[in-house]
Amino acid sequence: MKSKEKLTGKQIKGFLLSELLVLIGAAGYAAGFQFFMYPNDIVTGGITGISMIVNYLTGVPVGVMIVVLNVPLFVISWRKFGTRFLVASLTGMLGSSVFVELFSALQKAHPVEITSNPLLAAIYGGVIYGVGLGIVYHANGTTGGTDIIAKFLRHRFQHINFSTFILASDVTVVVIFAIIFGLYERSMYAIIAMFIGSRAIDLVLYGAVNSKVCYVITNEPEAVKDALITKLDRGVTFLHGRGGYSGTEKEIVLCVIKQAQIVTLKRLVKDIDERAFMIVSDSREVFGEGFSYIGSD
Repeated sequence: MKSKEKLTGKQIKGFLLSELLVLIGAAGYAAGFQFFMYPNDIVTGGITGISMIVNYLTGVPVGVMIVVLNVPLFVISWRKFGTRFLVASLTGMLGSSVFVELFSALQKAHPVEITSNPLLAAIYGGVIYGVGLGIVYHANGTTGGTDIIAKFLRHRFQHINFSTFILASDVTVVVIFAIIFGLYERSMYAIIAMFIGSRAIDLVLYGAVNSKVCYVITNEPEAVKDALITKLDRGVTFLHGRGGYSGTEKEIVLCVIKQAQIVTLKRLVKDIDERAFMIVSDSREVFGEGFSYIGSD
C-alpha cells in the first residue's frame, strides 16, 4: 500500500484543468455526433455500436448495454492506470452523454438542419468529433468503451498510434452492423467519418508532421556538423558507416530539423560537399530539447 500524499495546489489546478479539457472535448464529440452524424443516420462504432446491435437483436435498452459493457472495462482500467485516469474517463463518458442529450433537447426546441448531405455530414462530423476525442485523450481521459481497450493496446504496442486502434475497433463494429442489418451505404459513410476522425485525433495528439530526420553521408562530416550547429542551431549525432561497394569508412551525420529548415540544410550541404548523399524522412514524434516535451503520454 502506498502512503497517501497530500495534493499540492499545483496538482489540484492541473487536475481541474484536465477535467475541463475532458469536458470541452466531450462537448466537441457530442456536437459532431448530434448535429452531423445522427440526423443523417450515420451509424457509430465502439460500445455504442455494439449496444445498438444487441438492442436490435434482443430489445435490451442501449443505455443499459452501454453501462453493462463499460463497468468491467472501468474496473480493469482503474487497476491498470489508477484513479486519475478512472475519474477522467468517467468525466468523458458522462460528459459526452450529457452533452448529447443537451444538444438533442436544443435541436428539438430550435430545429437547425446543418446539412442533409450524408457525405458532408461524414466529413465535417468526423472532423468535429475527432478533434473532441483528441482533446479528451490529450487530457489522459477517454469516453469509455473501446477507448479504454485502445488505451491498453497503446501501452502494449507503443509504435502504433492511438487513433489506429480506435479506427480498427470502430470499423469492425460498423462492418458487423452492416452485415447483420444490411445498412451498407450508411456504414460506408460511417467509415469515412471514422477515418477522418482518426486523422483529426492524430492532429490533436501528435500535431502536424513538421519535423524531418536527415542522414547526410559526406566526405566533410565536421564541416556539415559545424554548419548545422552554428547556422541551424540543431544538435548532431555521428553514426559510423562503411560503404558496401567501396568499403570506405565514413561518418554519417544524423540530425532532426524543422520542416521549414530543410531548404536551408540542402543549401548548406551543397556548399560544403556537392557529392554528399542525403536521406530525408518524416518524423511522427520528436521529444527533447527544441521539440515536444518527453513527459507527455
